[in-house]
Amino acid sequence: MNMDMEGDDQPGCFYNKSVEFFYNNSGKNISKFWRRRDYVVVSLGMMVCIIVILANILVMTAIFINRRFHFPIYYLLGNLAFADLFAGSSYLFLMFHTGPWTIRLTQYRWFIRQSLIDTSLTASVINLLAIAVERHQTVFTMQLHSTMTNKRVVLLILGIWAVAILMGLIPTMGWHCLCDLDSCSTMAPMYSRKYLIFWALLNLLIFLIMVAVYTRIFLYVRHKSHRMSQHTSQTKHKETVENLMKTVVMILGAFVICWTPGLVVLLLDGLDCVSCQVLKYEKYFLILAECNSLVNPIIYSYRDKDMRRTFRKILCYLCPVRCRRAAGADASGVRFSTVDHEPVKDQNQKEPNGTRLELGQAENLLSSSES
Repeated sequence: MNMDMEGDDQPGCFYNKSVEFFYNNSGKNISKFWRRRDYVVVSLGMMVCIIVILANILVMTAIFINRRFHFPIYYLLGNLAFADLFAGSSYLFLMFHTGPWTIRLTQYRWFIRQSLIDTSLTASVINLLAIAVERHQTVFTMQLHSTMTNKRVVLLILGIWAVAILMGLIPTMGWHCLCDLDSCSTMAPMYSRKYLIFWALLNLLIFLIMVAVYTRIFLYVRHKSHRMSQHTSQTKHKETVENLMKTVVMILGAFVICWTPGLVVLLLDGLDCVSCQVLKYEKYFLILAECNSLVNPIIYSYRDKDMRRTFRKILCYLCPVRCRRAAGADASGVRFSTVDHEPVKDQNQKEPNGTRLELGQAENLLSSSES
């Protein structure tokens, strides 16, 4: 596609028109002056982006320096952190090219801005799905860590980014409305409404797959715990199930809260819902979706005790004064493995039929799936 070319437009196409032309065509007027709403959105967006970038740098550093994290699940978590870091950077780029600044963009730069966002968010979502599938495989095979080789992990990560980049480039490669003004969307005035429908439905499908995967994990572990509960205390059984439910609810709840509003608005825009007033909520839902990149490090990493200790070491290195003040404090975060609440027993001690060993494995798997 030849954008911003000099000379006459190709017949039926508008490659030489300004970004403002497409915005006016879609009814999304660009303000030439900064309004209070613009200041609020940009300020809030920049703050979220900076926090997202710093939080995910911390996660990536922790995974790199701690050998205990050199396993497939943590490599995927590191890739998720990189995807979220890329998302934070893309949104920060957007904050400097939005509002009244949009009018200065060329078509090419506008498509770059949108492609960065689409690529980063798609990579984050696919990473979440890959982690869900990995946890499903390890739980059902009674393993603490996946047996996936490093080569396969690298290929999986490359595949994730290949799909994400492809999704980000699809509109630039031709699925746009530069040659069909009637199909232009309102939220993204140079995107085809059909592409918005496709992108929204694809992400909703991934969400449903994640729901199915985690629901199956929950039902399996609950069934397994119920079968073993006759050999252990009911308190331990109840705690195990509650811990899993808490993690599943947090994972799915964060995704639903952060993504569903934006996806629904995109879908309504793609369906050309004139009365839905999608522009009224667009930027706020965009920031809400970006918050998922901030929630991910908390859910998948901070709840891991080893990860917390590594975080503390990194922060103590950066700020030794505060570290000395908290030196006497013990890590009082929530513990998810019920084994941690049990007194230490002889490793050779077994209950009838080897139930103690099996239950310990299941609980460790549960703890791993929640980290």
